[in-house]
Amino acid sequence: MARQTGPVCKLCRREGQKLYLKGEKCYTDKCPFERRSYPPGQHGRQAAFRRRRASDYTLQLRAKQQARRIYGVLERQFRRYVRMAEGRDGLTSENLLSVLEQRLDNVVYRLGLADSRAQARQLVQHGHIMVNGRKTDIPSYLVRPEDIVSVRPESRRNYYFRERRDLLGQREVPAWLSFNEDDLSGRVLALPTRQEIDVPFDEQMIVDFYSR
Repeated sequence: MARQTGPVCKLCRREGQKLYLKGEKCYTDKCPFERRSYPPGQHGRQAAFRRRRASDYTLQLRAKQQARRIYGVLERQFRRYVRMAEGRDGLTSENLLSVLEQRLDNVVYRLGLADSRAQARQLVQHGHIMVNGRKTDIPSYLVRPEDIVSVRPESRRNYYFRERRDLLGQREVPAWLSFNEDDLSGRVLALPTRQEIDVPFDEQMIVDFYSR
């Protein structure tokens, strides 16, 4: 399955809840989910009234799809993250969330440098972000404790980042990260724990899905 290029608000309607894929728009009355919370498609409205009790497989599949869509990860890469989580010490479900949070595009989003993970991914791909002083344009790069994620000095003069300074502080930076507003840089203090990650899905269902 290729990366989503159509209206992402349809994904929220398909999952039956907000995934906050459009950044600030999701918090306003312009959010399509506020006006049409039923599934997309010709028969979406009728299907909302005919829904039956979901099976365990359906619940597991939906949890997996929600995670993939929130973090913008394709299926093959997501499977690789599950195997990576299985190889770490501790609970596989919590390890999986930690791996997803370690993605560079997610860290840029968590630091408040972007309104959404899709926007953060674009900033990384366009070469505006550095890790430990080196330009890194790979959104899936996994950061480690003590890594420094910063905006390139050349990019700080761009209109986007000059305007972004006025919006910093509106979103709380998680405890496993620290942020310096003066030079637009953040430090990874530790790997995130489950209590520090706020997601709308049950990660254990994802592990159960791949354990079938």
